[in-house]
Parts: sequence; C-alpha cells; structure tokens
Amino acid sequence: MQTTLSIPKRTPIVRAIQRITGSSRHLLLCSALLMPVTAYSTNTYAETVTQSYAIQAGELGSVLNLFASQAGVNIYFDAALTRGLQSSGLTGEHSIDSALQQLLQGTHLQVVKTSGDSYQLQVSSTGTSSEVDSVTLSPVQVSATGIGNTTEGTNSYTSGSMNTATRLGLSIRETPQSVSVITRQMIDDMQLESLTDVVNTVTGVTSSNLDSSRNSFSARGFGIDNYQIDGVPTTWEAGWAAGESQMDTVIYDRIEVVRGASGLISGEGNPSAAINLVRKKADSKEFTGYASISAGSWDRYQGTVDISTPLNESGTVRGRLVGSYLDERSFIDVLENEKSVFYGTLAADLTDNTLMNVGISQQQNKPTGSTWGGLPIWFSDGGRTDWSRSKTNAADWTEWSSTHTNYFANVEHVFDSGLKLYAGYSKNINDADLRLIFLSGYPDRTTGLGMTTSGPTWYDVEREQDNIDIYGSLPFDFAGQSHELTVGFLHSKQDLITERRPRLNPAPVGSFYDWDGSYPEPEWGEKTTYTTQKTKQVGGYAVARLTLADPLKLILGSRLTNWEIEGMKWNGDRYNFDHHQVVTPYAGLIYEINDIYSTYVSYTDIFNPQDAQDRNGNYLDPLEGENYEAGIKAEYLQGRVNATFSVFRIEQDNLAQADTGFLVPGTTSQASVAAEGTTSKGFEVEVSGAITENWNLLVGWSQFQTEDADGTAVNTNYPRRTATLFTTYRMNQLTLGGGVNWESSNYTMATNPLGQAEKLKQDSYALVRLMAKYQMTPALSAQLNINNVFDEKYYTNIGFYSQLAYGAPRNANLTLKYDF
Repeated sequence: MQTTLSIPKRTPIVRAIQRITGSSRHLLLCSALLMPVTAYSTNTYAETVTQSYAIQAGELGSVLNLFASQAGVNIYFDAALTRGLQSSGLTGEHSIDSALQQLLQGTHLQVVKTSGDSYQLQVSSTGTSSEVDSVTLSPVQVSATGIGNTTEGTNSYTSGSMNTATRLGLSIRETPQSVSVITRQMIDDMQLESLTDVVNTVTGVTSSNLDSSRNSFSARGFGIDNYQIDGVPTTWEAGWAAGESQMDTVIYDRIEVVRGASGLISGEGNPSAAINLVRKKADSKEFTGYASISAGSWDRYQGTVDISTPLNESGTVRGRLVGSYLDERSFIDVLENEKSVFYGTLAADLTDNTLMNVGISQQQNKPTGSTWGGLPIWFSDGGRTDWSRSKTNAADWTEWSSTHTNYFANVEHVFDSGLKLYAGYSKNINDADLRLIFLSGYPDRTTGLGMTTSGPTWYDVEREQDNIDIYGSLPFDFAGQSHELTVGFLHSKQDLITERRPRLNPAPVGSFYDWDGSYPEPEWGEKTTYTTQKTKQVGGYAVARLTLADPLKLILGSRLTNWEIEGMKWNGDRYNFDHHQVVTPYAGLIYEINDIYSTYVSYTDIFNPQDAQDRNGNYLDPLEGENYEAGIKAEYLQGRVNATFSVFRIEQDNLAQADTGFLVPGTTSQASVAAEGTTSKGFEVEVSGAITENWNLLVGWSQFQTEDADGTAVNTNYPRRTATLFTTYRMNQLTLGGGVNWESSNYTMATNPLGQAEKLKQDSYALVRLMAKYQMTPALSAQLNINNVFDEKYYTNIGFYSQLAYGAPRNANLTLKYDF
C-alpha cells in the first residue's frame, strides 16, 4: 500500500476534471482517498514486453491518458502535477518502463509501480515543489472507460466523488451537505442484500415496516420520497409500492445518500434525504467476475454470478452480466419468497471521446404468505397483546408478487476543451400482482374472536415511468481561478393504474389464536379499474461552482419546475394539481481551512405537493419551506478517511399530520391537518474509511427534534437519535468485523378499543452484528454473518393502522465466493 500520497490543498475531483478532460480518451476519476485501487479493468503487461506506439506531442495529462489506454495500464496522478507541462509524445517500440521514462522526460516527475498494472505519478527526487506545486490534489486514475467513481474493487469504506446533490461530481468534502456513501465493500462485508438493509446502515436514516413487502424510510424527522437510479429521479406511490424497498443491491456499485433537501436535482420532495442507487458498470477490458452461493437461517439459499468481459480485441466494447436467485422462508409463519435478479449492460467507446452505455435490469419478487398490515395491538378490552414474533396475519395463498424492469441508454462526450455533454433515457416498468387479506378488529382476550376480514382483495398494479436526462458541464478559467458550470434538463412522466377484483364469499376468521394461515381463498369478482394517476414533471436547472479565492468556493444554482398530477381515487373522486414555474434556489459556500479541514454552509428551498385531505375532504396545500445547513468536513490519512460534522435547521409549513379521530368523508382514510411553522433542527456526525491498511471503519450519530409553531412534537414515530458502527480488521487471510445499530424510542398516538387516546411506544434498542471472512485461496473465500446477535425483540412498526410488526430474531448466513 502506498502511504506517501500528496496531501490535497485544493479541491480534488473537480479540478482534475477541468485539467485532464482535454484528453483523447474518457477518464475514470477514481478516489484518491482509498487504498490502492485493484486494477480489474485493464490488461496486464510485463515491463519488458514491447509495444508499438504513435502518440503525438501535447499536454502531459492528455498524453498520459492516451498512453494508459493503449498500454492497458492504470496511471494514478494529480491534475496539478501535470498543469502546464508538455510531453514530446511517443513513437516506435517501447516497454512500459521505457515509454513512461520518455513521456516524462524533462518534467521532474517519475512513476512508482503500485501493483501489476498500476502506477503512481509523483515528484522525482530531483524535482522541487515550486516546479510542480507539490501541495497537490488527490490522485485520479486515467482509463478509457468513462468518468465516474467506482467503489467496486477498492476495498474502501469511503468514496471520492458523487453527483446526487449538484451534478458537479464533487467529493464528499466539497459537497456542502451531509453525505453518506455505502460502498460496494460495505455492502459485501455487512451483506446488505436489499435497499432496506442499506437504509438501516446509513447515518441518520431509518426504516419502518408497513408489511412484509413494503418499508418506508425517513431522515431528519420527515419521510423520504426522493429516489434516483444513476442520478435520474424516480418515484413510487407509497400506497401502491410493491417491493421497491426490497430492491436487491447485487447490481449496484454503491448507494449515495444526501441528507436534507435535494430539490435542485429531484424537484419536489421532502427535506429529508435523497437516495441514489448507482449501477455497476461494464468497464473491464479483461474477463473477470465471481460466483457465490450462500445458505442461512430459515432455509435461505442464494446463488449469484457476476461476469465482465471485453467483446472485441481492443476492449473498446465491453459487457457485463449479473444474475442472482434467492429462495427463502421467514421467521414469520407461512411467509416464503423467491427472488430473481438479472442485469445486463454494454459499454462502447464510440470514439476516443465518446462513451455509450445501454442495459436492462429486472427483479422478480414472488413472495407467498404475504402480510398486509400487522398484528393487532390491543385485545377488545383495551389490554395490550403480546404475540410471538412468528405470528402471522396472512393466509398461505396471499402474495405480493412484483416485477421491476428498467431499460436505460446514455451517451457522453468530452471535448478537448473539457466540455462534457451527457444525454440519457430510461424506462421503469413496475408490475404487481397482489392477492391480499387485511385483518381488522380486536380479538377477545379469552376466545380470540372478534377479528374480521375487511379486505380480501386482488389488486393488479402497473406503473410506467419514462425519464429524459440531459446536461452539459463546462470547466472554465476566469480572473485567474478555475470554475465550472452545469446546465441540465430533466423530464419525467409516470402512469399508474390499479385494478381490483373484490371478494365474493369470504369465510369467517374464527379465533385469532387458531389462525395459522390456512384461511380459504375466496372467490373473486370481475376486475375493474380502481385508481389511476398520471404525473408529469419538467425541470431545468443551472448550477455553477465558482472559485472566489483559492480556499473559498461558492456553489450557486436554481431549478425551474413544472409539476402536474391528475388521477382518480377508488371512490370515484377525481383530482388534478398543477404547479408551474416553481423556482428552487440552491446555494453553498465552502471554505478550505487547510489541507485537511473545510467548513461549509448551504441553503435551499422546499416544495412538495401532497394529496393528503382534511376532515372536510379538502386537499392540503403543498409543503413549503427552507433548509439550512452548516458543518465542517475533513479528509484524514491522505484522504483515506472522510469525517463530517453538520448542523441543520428545516422550516416548513403545511406538514400533514394525522387528525386523530377523523376520517376523510366518504372514505376509510385517515384525515390530516396541516401543521404550521414546523421546525426540525439537529446535528449529525460521521467518520468512514480506512484507519490503516487493514482496518476499515464506519461510525455515525444523528440527533434532531421536530416541533410545530406551538412547540408540539410532530412525526413522533421517527426516532430522534440514531447511532451506527461497523468495523473490520484484516489479519492475513482472516477478516473479523462487527458493529451495532441503535435507535432511541419513538411513539405514535392512537385510539384504543375503548375510545381512549393511547401512546404506542417503541423503546430504544440496539442490534449487534458480527462477521468473519477467511480467504482460503487467492480466489476462494468463506464469509459468515450473524445479525441481531443478542436476539433483541423489537418492533419494526407500531401504530400503523393501530397494528404492529416485529423485527427479525437472531439469524446467520454463510457465503462461499469464488473470484475469477
């Protein structure tokens, strides 16, 4: 491992883009904050093997980029090191070593080999700091596979750059908001199989179980409704979600989470967080991949294959296939699940400066014994129940089956001036087949009678969303400083339709004590349209990153949005909302104190239309408000560790709160009341990265309070304080790890069977996890993960429709993985 990297004085990623994008090849900007990056995307050449080159003289960074592409090696270097330097080029037959010596002749720079096909550019022993500005940027990797920041293969718990907040490709330290990146290594070490697993690991973000196939997420006291796939906003209607929160992580390189408002890219949404799922790329120029099998508690079995390969001799066309199949039972009676995942993508270098990606992903969830809602909280006499965690409210025929398909295509071109143009299209198709039963009421304490089947219903759900994403990014110099401007356009159109088959002859429930899922399936009526919804959002934005002085950067941006929604509710009521020319400003100021620390402040507006109705049936006005944040960030140990401390304040009006005891007229839906002057304020701390070559660490703490103008707590069902910790340590072939996730208490107010208001409380709890991995051979490893080590009994939800759900007991999973 290289331990003498230059310490960054200026911004590491954006300036690298500005200085290097004049090359004749695409650039893969890899994190300089990591341990040595494993070179899985290039061919390995012995230093003594010669190859013919014909590289013209030019700017050193561009020449090195082209050489790396032709030679099939990785060269890590600092943009500032090559600034203003020229190379005489390269012609004729050369080995790697002789070629690099000639390319660097007269520059006072040298390369140091870090692995079989990776090199680090640095100042030679005869060079001087004044000649090359030795207090430099963090290194970046040049390769012919496009601009990005892949975490796969880095063994890292941190990342170098991300696009979720501003589209400027900023590092964590440069982003004026609180950011978490769950890298591929974290996902693998903790075996975070689903999006919900990831959310439960992110600092300040929590999940709540609605039933066996749906989870809701929250941060800073508000629900999360901003989701992105490869930076493209996507939405799902919570009431008709069907497995989206269980999206498998096997196809993703990382998950980026930006806490706070994210209206610049997402448009409308809550000031909670934005979650961006970033796919794996087809970036390997040699055949590589892995296969794994695993077995775990409750008859859980899974197999996965991930293969990358070049599709032509030069490697300018590359492909990748990922497949996974899961079959499992559950700690909940009669609940079973089959899940299959497929992902195929193709990348092609159309020219030296143009990269195209196309692909398709599909996930099929086939659960049976699916629950709808949870278990009853009270007996009919008002006393509290105490069910076994295995107790179910489902029938063995119920299902929450879904298929999620995504098609995508994008192309990016980088001009010699550094201008980057990107255009992408994606289509999401989500289908669900829901045969469900909803048990309501309160059982008698003695007989168990009293429960009724208020909703055996068969729903068919189809949601299609088309997205267009176009933007351009231009680095430029002005007044002796480097700046960047990004202008973009986003168009999204979504159609949601649900159809319903009603029950015809439901059988009585009988005693809930005897309920074992063997309840007979009723006959179903004719399918009819139940609800419809069409949503259209068009947005244009511009954001600039301006260097006011060497240590001071200003980010200014604004978005203009047109948002329309129309639909029909199940009772025949039609609704239509439209909001035009909604302006969402964004501003951030970053001051670099020294080579390690920087401070920031940021501001953005909040706008979020909502379809909640009051006790008179009137729709509530959109959420409006402001989001303020300030903090300090640091990059320790030559950037291998990122640390953040942030404070925030969110102010908004019209926040929908349950109007306890009232329903929307003519429906069974909970009526809402708009809370005015709602304020959420708090702070967050996170440290992630490699403490040493063998020691990775993630630790985070979040704390907030949310009140209305009268000082009354709102959204009390979200825990006010959370903590997360996970660490691994590698000792030769053995890696040991462990961690804990802790949540403070939370509560919901509800009306018990006696008509009395009652506080439903989840006490604070901690979940401990352990892992051990043994590298039996260079290619074969075995990994054991144990979750909820101390078998904590806790709720994943209490109060939703006056019901409850339990979290999983202690469980384990063993995985064998073979790399090739």
